[in-house]
Amino acid sequence: MHRRWLAFSLLIPLIGLGGCSDSSFPSLEPPGKSGTLKVVTRNSSTSYYLDRHEQSVGPEHQLVTDFAAAQDWQVKWVVVDSTAAVLATLEEGKVHLAAAGLTHLPERNKRFRAGAAHTQVSEQLVCSRSMQPLPDSLSEMAGLDIRVTAESSYVHTLTRLQEQESELQFTVDDERTTEILLADVAIGDVDCTVADSNIVQVMRRQFPELSIAMDLREGEQLGWYVARNQRRLARETRRWVNSEAGQYSVSLMQQRYYNYIGDFDFVDFRALNQRIADRLPRYMDLFVAAEEETGIPADLLAALAYQESHWDPQAVSPTGVRGIMMLTQNTANDVGVNNRLDPEQAIIGGARYLADRHARLPEDIPEPDRTFLALASYNIGRGHLLDARQLARDLGKNPDSWVDMRQVLPLKADERYYPDTRHGYARGYEPVHFVQRVRNYRDVIAPAFMAYTQPD
Repeated sequence: MHRRWLAFSLLIPLIGLGGCSDSSFPSLEPPGKSGTLKVVTRNSSTSYYLDRHEQSVGPEHQLVTDFAAAQDWQVKWVVVDSTAAVLATLEEGKVHLAAAGLTHLPERNKRFRAGAAHTQVSEQLVCSRSMQPLPDSLSEMAGLDIRVTAESSYVHTLTRLQEQESELQFTVDDERTTEILLADVAIGDVDCTVADSNIVQVMRRQFPELSIAMDLREGEQLGWYVARNQRRLARETRRWVNSEAGQYSVSLMQQRYYNYIGDFDFVDFRALNQRIADRLPRYMDLFVAAEEETGIPADLLAALAYQESHWDPQAVSPTGVRGIMMLTQNTANDVGVNNRLDPEQAIIGGARYLADRHARLPEDIPEPDRTFLALASYNIGRGHLLDARQLARDLGKNPDSWVDMRQVLPLKADERYYPDTRHGYARGYEPVHFVQRVRNYRDVIAPAFMAYTQPD
């Protein structure tokens, strides 16, 4: 029962957060006439979801919002719970565009008009880590309980593979999404499922028992579909994505939602998920209270604390930093902490210190870059961050962009560059890895805070 509860709690951002939608749209005018682009999507960490502040976010949300803004259109979202519902909503003429991580398929191209493609993925067979050996051929897939979500590209893939291996069988699930099927695989209720590599990349951090058995199809394109009568809209989506502004938006989306995840570390994420259940509940009130005082989100503070100490309030390093936030003595003095081993004092002290790093950055740096730079400053020190920002300017890069700064910071350890900086040598690669890990941990921790702070 405990494992099922944990699986459900981790899926909170992915299910049950759909926006209210109006299913009684009149006949659709082109968005160029109405000024409103009506878009159907689904609840998913790789498409659209509400964060803990009930703000709409997600890869598809970001791209569609940027596209619509470029056309000077408003967006009206229709949020449904499955790929089948997305396609049905588009086919019924209730929306102009479907943006839900849809693979461009010949079969779908007959029903709809293909819009812009924006992400390349592989379709992967995913099984439980406990299954040994993992299947690595079509013949070894025969006899397994393989389930995939209805009307997904995975149904088409497995149907074609059955032509090569007649013993291969699978079940089409009309109720469960790919994310829920992955959770069921992780807890052993289903042998295997098929999912896009970007979904697997995100989900494995919350369910480290998931293992990639093999790639079934590579080089698949995810993108948008539009209604058959929206020829001009399809052309406009492709033109925008291929433009400089569109490519920049795609790049930002990749940086924000995928590129930082890096290689999967089974031991690390298994330990994190165990400690979310065993340790985090003791400190959640303290993280929430620190957010209320400083404005730094509680889930970010918890991720920072996990990176620093794995939520061990008695942690001590050989260099003298201590406590759940691993504060130096000087930092503790600056933020009013008398006992670094007291988690209540340490957490609010760490929050104050990060808030100070954040406040000292120029106000015009946009989020989330400003938060990432503040985290880097927390790790490497403000002086070294300022050095790196000046170095970025000298190299013609943007000191306000984390994408650029993550390339420049390691130069603080390069003898061709650091001698000319004010504060000299620093292990500049460390804050890059530090920010990456904190971002990964925050993604996994965030659902626990969402469940914790929601009213009963």
